[in-house]
Amino acid sequence: MKWPRTLASRLALIFFTGLVLAYGLSFSLQAYERYISSRSMMLSNLEQDVVTSVAILDRLPAAERAAWLPRLERRTYRYRLDEGLPGSAMPSTDPPMAAESIVKAIGAQYPLTFQDIPGPNAHFQAHLRLADGAPLTIDVTPAPVPVARWLPLVLLIQLAVLLFCTWLAVRLAIGPLTRLVQAVDTLDPDKPGVLLDESGPREVKYAAVAFNALQARIAAYLKERMQLLAAISHDLQTPITRMKLRVEVMDDSVEKDKLWHDLDAMEHLVREGVAYARSMDINTEAPCRINLDAFLDSVVFDYQDSGARVERHGTSGSLLETRPHALRRVLVNLVDNALKFAGKAQLEVSREQGKTLIRVLDEGPGIPAEELDEVLKPFYRVESSRNRSTGGTGLGLAIAQQLTQAMGGRLTLSNRKSGGLCAQIEL
Repeated sequence: MKWPRTLASRLALIFFTGLVLAYGLSFSLQAYERYISSRSMMLSNLEQDVVTSVAILDRLPAAERAAWLPRLERRTYRYRLDEGLPGSAMPSTDPPMAAESIVKAIGAQYPLTFQDIPGPNAHFQAHLRLADGAPLTIDVTPAPVPVARWLPLVLLIQLAVLLFCTWLAVRLAIGPLTRLVQAVDTLDPDKPGVLLDESGPREVKYAAVAFNALQARIAAYLKERMQLLAAISHDLQTPITRMKLRVEVMDDSVEKDKLWHDLDAMEHLVREGVAYARSMDINTEAPCRINLDAFLDSVVFDYQDSGARVERHGTSGSLLETRPHALRRVLVNLVDNALKFAGKAQLEVSREQGKTLIRVLDEGPGIPAEELDEVLKPFYRVESSRNRSTGGTGLGLAIAQQLTQAMGGRLTLSNRKSGGLCAQIEL
């Protein structure tokens, strides 16, 4: 037997099967008891009615007996003033209960013989002779205990109630677990999580409180880590500045140039570290509505004024509510990345399925497919000429990723079929 795959379907199957079995057993016992009671009552009525009917017919004049037959007829038996239909003698072993009741009722006063009558509706007849010698036949057609017409409808209604109660119980049991799973799936250290409702049964409330506390601890840990990074990066700027001043007074030499180059790299790394730490606190910038096409034009024109080969294609024709300084920083990081490795960049914008897509395209060496997600992590550097020759810090894409998530968007990287990298911002 194969179990359903979901917990809800398994619980529903167990509950509904158990309820149906319990209800079926209860109904079967009740139906059996009703059958026994109805059968006993029918046989008792048969005995009393046969005694009364035979006594009436025996005391009536022969000419009046035929008029009384319709009055004495019942649903399952009737009386005939003849020898009855031809048939075979009824076996003495395992006779019908109705035959035993007839024998019990009048067998002591009238000699009885029984015959089975074949045909489409098999039945039996009891033969006797009245006091004047006239024949009397009791024609009995056994019938099952009648079932009320409303009983099947009641059964269907009860099954529907059981099904509804099962669905309701499973929903109440699985609902909190489903909400917890959804909250865990959407848990992102880089974005504030949605707090679970801390109401309901004690177990559900306890799980919600524990999950909310977990989110708070993760957020506090990340904030502390970013504050530590920002503090260290900020404090390193002072000794680096003093070292650069000391290098300036040194005599010109190869060693001076090497020291100066190393100090520039250290200063750049420190600035990127501070920028990455500050990207965690984007909420200090209030969102506002901007004309996206004009905004992108201003970014492209700034690069073109400095002589960079940056082009823009496509239009969105829409107003976008966002944090402009954060968006500009994301675009600048991506465009600088493209210019660094390809020498030129293309900025495309489009609107698809209600979402705004901004793509930064280059024709550089690209990134290995297995490292497209890794390069978005802080301080990760691709082991190739893409950034080993340029001495990058490994924070540019991480800052862009952090700021995009903080704006409620998504940044994805992919290699172009024609060569190069495509960095797509989905807002």
